[in-house]
Amino acid sequence: MSRMDRYKHIHEESKQSLLARKTRKAHPTENWEDKYREEEPVEAPILGDYEPPKKSKKKIRFSRPFQSNEPENYYEEPPLKKPKKKRRKHRFLRCLVKLLILLLAYSGISFFAGQQVAKWDSSTKAETEEFNGFASADGSHNILLIGNDSRDGESARADTIMILQLDGPSKKPKLISFMRDTYVTIPGVGENKLNAAYAYGGAELVRTTLSQNFGIDTQYYTTVDFKTFEKVIDTLFSNGVKIDAEKDMSKNLEVPIKKGPQSMDGLTLLQYARFRMDEEGDFGRIRRQQQVMNAIFHQMKNPLTLLKLPYATGKVMGYASTDLSPGFLIKNTLSIAKGAGGVDRLSVPVDDSWYYGETYEAGSVLIADDQMNRQAIKDFLAK
Repeated sequence: MSRMDRYKHIHEESKQSLLARKTRKAHPTENWEDKYREEEPVEAPILGDYEPPKKSKKKIRFSRPFQSNEPENYYEEPPLKKPKKKRRKHRFLRCLVKLLILLLAYSGISFFAGQQVAKWDSSTKAETEEFNGFASADGSHNILLIGNDSRDGESARADTIMILQLDGPSKKPKLISFMRDTYVTIPGVGENKLNAAYAYGGAELVRTTLSQNFGIDTQYYTTVDFKTFEKVIDTLFSNGVKIDAEKDMSKNLEVPIKKGPQSMDGLTLLQYARFRMDEEGDFGRIRRQQQVMNAIFHQMKNPLTLLKLPYATGKVMGYASTDLSPGFLIKNTLSIAKGAGGVDRLSVPVDDSWYYGETYEAGSVLIADDQMNRQAIKDFLAK
């Protein structure tokens, strides 16, 4: 065999192997089936012979986590419940704070307006006096109330002397009235009627006289004349103060008064409280003054009266001589309002502790047992 024939034979063999390789690439599935047919125990179905499985008539039930009569949205996350009570509480507190702010604003404006009206009124002018009051150890507030009948250019004696206690042990307003004809020792002056102390030394001398003779001290004072009393009453009670008059009164009065229930304006109420031209004298007048104070406190329950109170208080502060501050009045409004339920009252000297006497310097007086009255006052304020 020649060399060319030998290489021609080799070339023919390589062409056949290349052709076989190309044939395998063009039909990979045939080779894949031949390779893996022995490993698979089941013959692969032919697409033309495939039949889909028949549907089973038996219904398949899927189990649920809960059997249920629950609503469709049972598995939905429930909405968060808002705390209604807290919301209502907060809303109430907000409304309460707003109301308090409005009341304070109204009270302040009304008080200022009343004070300015009084200051511009030239018919009544009062200057603050020197007063060295003492605070009580038990936290109570004793206020010295003085009603005087001074006229222009005159220094008069006190017509009315009272002590009003607020925030005492009983937490109820208490009123002590002192008869002006009580015979006492006035510091630096000597023995005389109690009401003379005001003419000699004003409210401060009245304070020291009461402290020395009856053992009661005061922290604040207020002096009101007759004109101021009338104006304040007419401001607070436009329809008058309801009073059951004890008897017919006319002697030495500007306005005659008939017995029985009635509404009195400022002038009539003042005449009723000052009347003493009968057989009872100062005793009857003290009782009527306490009756008037009790009626005034009682009518404070009226909401319309309470609305007028800041304006009337401003007027009192403008007309009267006093060392009471607006802050004290605001702070003790509740204590004053408690008097609407009634005010406990005491007259000094107390029963069976005095007798009538005659003196050269003071004339007819009431001579009282100081020790007995001291104890009566102490017991009264401790109740």
